[in-house]
Amino acid sequence: MTGTDEVPRPFTSSPPRRNPGAAVVGLLIVAVLTATGMAMAGGPRTVDGQALPVPGVYTSEGAKAPAGNAKPAPKEVRELETNPLLADGIALGAVTCRLPAISREPSKLETYYKTFVSCLAEAWKPALDQANEPALPVTVQVTLPESSACGKAPGENEAVAYYCGGDTTIYAPTQWMLGDAGLERSRHLATMAHEYGHHIQRSSGILSAAAEKMSSPNEDSPADKEVVRRIELQANCFGALALAAGAGRGSISRSLANAALDDYGRADDSDTHGSRRNQLKWAKAGFSGKTTSACNTWAAPASDVK
Repeated sequence: MTGTDEVPRPFTSSPPRRNPGAAVVGLLIVAVLTATGMAMAGGPRTVDGQALPVPGVYTSEGAKAPAGNAKPAPKEVRELETNPLLADGIALGAVTCRLPAISREPSKLETYYKTFVSCLAEAWKPALDQANEPALPVTVQVTLPESSACGKAPGENEAVAYYCGGDTTIYAPTQWMLGDAGLERSRHLATMAHEYGHHIQRSSGILSAAAEKMSSPNEDSPADKEVVRRIELQANCFGALALAAGAGRGSISRSLANAALDDYGRADDSDTHGSRRNQLKWAKAGFSGKTTSACNTWAAPASDVK
């Protein structure tokens, strides 16, 4: 698990069942971790695929501090409970998201997603700056590649959207997203905010630290599944935290933000994503907590991440 020459392998989790009309909250995450030689993913359906290491992915590592008394260059910190991003008082910036009309036309839906993700990046930048962690760029792609930096893409029945840490890309295929959410803006916003939450975990070093805790051959031991639940529940919390940063301004009315928040509570219980109650509980913690410390799933007792 710790050798850099180890053959990378996928980390997969089983899907939570969905209620009719429910949004997929857990979703698939894929992160290529060059230091451990392993990959991890968690999603609403089991995904099999080879994850490949990507040289130079962690560009923030090894950054040298500038001379003199200048602030050190931002870098990821491979810690969980004590990650600087989760320290007391760290908050997102208030943002005004001015989104275009949502549409079934792929190019327009892509513009909708990219505009929203740019707004999410603006909201998260102050928090990452306070933690002195990098604000890595993220790409949004609405077409499904045959393969990516994280290996072979999942099938249509395996995911709705997913995040690949190897190329820092949110993959949200138009057909999949529209098939799940139609033109219900709250569901699209909840999904994209959750996926961007995984990008924040990637930027901060949380995903790397979580991968280093994996211990079972197929990452399916009870302990490993608890790690995955902490990852996914934190992404819910991060997503809702960002929604709160834009609520009541621009295109995200308070009623739309509240509807997106409710969307996090519409998945059934899952051993990899947590109970329906906890999925919503952590989203509410972020939405009302206002600071990143409200999303410290790593410090929570096991009963709060079941």
